[in-house]
Formats: sequence, C-alpha cells, structure tokens
Amino acid sequence: MAEHRDGGASCGLHFAIVTVSDSRREEDDRSGATARRLVVEAGHQVVAARIVPDETDSIREAVEAFLAAPAGDVLLLTGGTGIAPRDVTPEAVAPLFERELPGFGEAFRWLSFAEIGPAAMLSRAAGGVARGRALFLLPGSPAAVELALTRLVLPEIGHLLAQARRRG
Repeated sequence: MAEHRDGGASCGLHFAIVTVSDSRREEDDRSGATARRLVVEAGHQVVAARIVPDETDSIREAVEAFLAAPAGDVLLLTGGTGIAPRDVTPEAVAPLFERELPGFGEAFRWLSFAEIGPAAMLSRAAGGVARGRALFLLPGSPAAVELALTRLVLPEIGHLLAQARRRG
C-alpha cells in the first residue's frame, strides 16, 4: 500500500508529552523518555512534558492546557489506558475529541497482538483530533510507546494533521 506524503510538512512539528502515573517521576519516566527520544529523532520538537496523576480531572486539565497553548500539534499521553480501576485516561480525554480515530486503536492492538499475544486486547489505546491537533492515548510501557510512534503516529502524522486542518 502506498504511503501518504505531505511534501515535508510533517517535519518540525511541536509535540507535548503527558505521562499519566501515580508512581512515576521525571527521573524514572521511561515511557516519556522513549517518546521524547523518538519524536526528536524524527525531526520534531518536544515543547512540553509533564507527569500527572491517574485522575480524570488532572488528565483533562493537562489536555485542555495543551489545547489552549499557542504552540502544539500533537499530544501524546502515556499510561492509564488499561482496564485497572485507576486507568481513566480514555474517559478523561474522549469527551474532548472532535473526531475520534478508531483506526489508530485498532491498528495498535493488531500490531501489539503480533508482539505480546492476546494481552493486546486489554489496551484501550485511542486517538482523536481536537482543535486541529492530534491526541494519542498510549499504554505506559516503553515498548508500546515505541510501537505506536514508529509504526503508526510518526509515519502518518503530517498527513493526519493536513487532513484535520483542511478548510471545508
């Protein structure tokens, strides 16, 4: 299948990273560090990074702050996408989506299944668009972050944003 190309507009995008965790701190946030490394290696810039607790209000406030900021193209949230009682990232963010990207979660679970087997069905990874910006909800493991970014997000982000920002 042909890949989408956007004439180079996918380089130099501004990413923000939010790690959702009650236990992580900057010095041991391996998922956030993995996301930061991959984004920078792909030629983009990380304009903000923070850690918030597994609480609906804290997660939603972080997303709303990103959406209100003048600079930002993509928000990556890592953690809180499983099925444990404290995993509330999808519930916190879904109401903010203007357009959901069900194909992202489906493709992520399909790719993940090839690596980890049936446990992939426990992931509630999701994606969507709000105010012309892309939001991705990723599991909290560094391997899952790498899989999502290298196989799905980074190869397609320029085309995704071009479509999301098109004028009627």
